[in-house]
Amino acid sequence: MIIAQLIIFLLGWPLEWTEIIVIFVPIFIPLLSHFQVDPILFGTMVAVNLQAAFLSPPVAMSAFYLKGVSPKHVTLNQIFAGMMPYMLIVMLCLVFMYVWPGMTLWLPEFLYGG
Repeated sequence: MIIAQLIIFLLGWPLEWTEIIVIFVPIFIPLLSHFQVDPILFGTMVAVNLQAAFLSPPVAMSAFYLKGVSPKHVTLNQIFAGMMPYMLIVMLCLVFMYVWPGMTLWLPEFLYGG
């Protein structure tokens, strides 16, 4: 699952989320049952992973979207500096989700009687 998440993270730099979800995630879906990975956990990790990829340099699409709507005096470096603490939190959440999958799956298991 780490390799799949790394590939999705790297694809998140040049591609939009729709291309990744439609083209690349179905490649990994058959492998989930083989490696005994819960599909809800995988989908949640993909969503968080794509958020991290959109925030991280070298491409950081979110920074360019924000630059387009920010005042003229706000530089791209200031935007990156403001995004880095949030990106660190997102990456830590991704690690926590991998290490403790029950943290992510407790609500679906409670609601659907897992």
